[in-house]
Amino acid sequence: MIAHTNSPLNANVLVLNRMYMAVHVVSARRAFCLLCKELAEVVNIEDGAYMAYDFDTWLEVCELRDAADDRGPHEDWINSVNFVVQIPRIIRLLNFDRVPKNAVKFSRRNVFLRDDYCCQYCGRKFSSSGLSLDHVMPRSQGGPTNWSNIVAACLKCNVRKGGRTPGQANMKLLTQPTRPQKNPSLAYQLRSEKYESWKSFVK
Repeated sequence: MIAHTNSPLNANVLVLNRMYMAVHVVSARRAFCLLCKELAEVVNIEDGAYMAYDFDTWLEVCELRDAADDRGPHEDWINSVNFVVQIPRIIRLLNFDRVPKNAVKFSRRNVFLRDDYCCQYCGRKFSSSGLSLDHVMPRSQGGPTNWSNIVAACLKCNVRKGGRTPGQANMKLLTQPTRPQKNPSLAYQLRSEKYESWKSFVK
């Protein structure tokens, strides 16, 4: 099965280590690979309790729910030739004990997510194609490329600012850039009811 852009197989799944600590996020396609290889189990929150299922048992649960027309509004499902299955929101690795790294990867996407796709000069929101990375202290003046000196800026504001500091360009920086305490991608997705169950594991 080919996963198109809007396919449920592209939905995100939170991965826990054996000690129920969040370690990263994978696509549903990758999650199903781990489940089929018996390297992981589904963790599902039901009436406030954590229930664990291997892949075969999860299929049985999904078939019963589908037969009872018990699909939630924020769930993703796959209808294959032989079965129907709900995309799990959380899986737990059965043989992985390592503690997650606290370092947040510095990347263009994470900067945009940290700044909520909002230009840090004019305050307007844009798609990623309408934004650029701006050095608050220009590189020509010794400004580094890191969390505390890079902000999202729309193309118009970036051109206006040029190789100057905000003060030199008579422009106001809306927020002082800092390193995020947690993964911006996780923080962004936690706003959606679709990933409500993640809040039990991601603080």
